[in-house]
Amino acid sequence: MDIQFREFNPFDLWIWLEFEAVPSAMEQQYVEEVFNSWFYLGKLSAFNAENLQVQDTGIEISYLEYDNAALENSLMAPMHNMADFQYQGAWGRCWFDLGTSDLIALDILINALHQLSQEYVAIKQMIIGGVNEDWPVGTRHRDLMFDDFEDN
Repeated sequence: MDIQFREFNPFDLWIWLEFEAVPSAMEQQYVEEVFNSWFYLGKLSAFNAENLQVQDTGIEISYLEYDNAALENSLMAPMHNMADFQYQGAWGRCWFDLGTSDLIALDILINALHQLSQEYVAIKQMIIGGVNEDWPVGTRHRDLMFDDFEDN
């Protein structure tokens, strides 16, 4: 799976996946579960690099004295919004407002999608940010969300 970064705006971010073939319904479900799980963790401020006590300790964590005060005093880092995953041929895309979540979130998503690609759904490339010339986004996604709301 090739990873590409384009223009990056954490508050208005498209993530694109190009699959090796048009994904089946089951493959789409696998992809969407990864993105939904990632987003729910983000909504709960899981991607907060200010508090990485276990990671920062190293490989020997037996009897780690976890600093609960540091956890309580770290700032929240929640993701804000996610749109429905969309498909067009061999492409898939999803829009996010990453809010104040830290960029470790992207590393975790890349790792998860890499393994998904190895095991279940062949992903040719992942594009983070920018636009896809083969599938224009039109206006900003937030505007589309409000247009959909007003139509109901």
